Amino acid sequence: MILGVPILICLTLPLGAEPNPNANANANAKETAITNIEQITFGSMGFIKAGEAYFSPDHKTIIFQATPIGKTEYQIYTMDLRTRAPKMVSTGKGACTCGFFRPDGRKIIFASSHLRPESAEHKPTADSDEYSWEFDNYMDIFEANVDGSKRRRLTTAPGYDAEGAYSPDGRHIVFTSQRDGDLEVYIMDADGKNKRRITHGKGYDGGPFISPDGKTILYRGDRRNDGEMDLQLRVVGIDGKGDHALTDNALFNWCPYFHPSGQCFIFTQANHRGRPNYDLHMMTLDGKYTTRITFDEAFDGLPVFSADGKRLMWTSKRGGLDESQVFLADFRLPEVFAKQDP
Repeated sequence: MILGVPILICLTLPLGAEPNPNANANANAKETAITNIEQITFGSMGFIKAGEAYFSPDHKTIIFQATPIGKTEYQIYTMDLRTRAPKMVSTGKGACTCGFFRPDGRKIIFASSHLRPESAEHKPTADSDEYSWEFDNYMDIFEANVDGSKRRRLTTAPGYDAEGAYSPDGRHIVFTSQRDGDLEVYIMDADGKNKRRITHGKGYDGGPFISPDGKTILYRGDRRNDGEMDLQLRVVGIDGKGDHALTDNALFNWCPYFHPSGQCFIFTQANHRGRPNYDLHMMTLDGKYTTRITFDEAFDGLPVFSADGKRLMWTSKRGGLDESQVFLADFRLPEVFAKQDP
């Protein structure tokens, strides 16, 4: 999503390899908004790779996707940040992505293709140095208790359904679906009822999140249809009105996520069309102000804030990693954005 993401993280790490334990020592001096940088998932936990993590409402637990050793596709895990003991909460079958906590902390949602028929051929996307999307026709959104029990299917239409996130009040889920033929943003009640389409532009629209005030949806969209997947950042009202772009460039703008103030957001951007590297940037909701947050030579992407805005979590290869893992840091809002905060 973050990863809400149909995102398969195609970045690999040698099994058993551990990073430099002092990851913060490798941080660029320009990274003034983040301090106390810490890697929190490792190959020694049994993961080939991990990423797209989100906080629980109380900031004590995270939910994320990781590929377990011996498997080729992601599963969903939760982990208490105090004990650092990951727990698989998906079925262990199929591919999974886009785990997210309900705002009351009592439920989770995630996308999974574990109901894919055994007769249906499936070949996971091959690893590469870039991220890639795989719009699995058998991917659906499921609700479960935080421990993975009492799992319930929320989407049943043919085609890809994933990239789900709750509204701040927990009453709705915004998600990406291919049910009408094109990949568009939809919203439904938290129990899976009353699904309605929000976006209507030709091309991929996805990775949606609802603003803290519940009025606006922030998402990524590819409306150019030029074969380059030049994603732009877009916003639309919860009623589907006022859809417009915040960026218009030849770059790859990806995975936007609201700051708790609702006045700005963080996102990932490739520094040019060739996409040799990805870094985190911030932008005000009106698109007038931007600033760069990370400057590391390694991949940085899929950023999310804790509910109080004091922590930043993202997926990275910094510290000499050959595959992606989850990182955590203290966060200080840059001055230009603090001025926008009412």
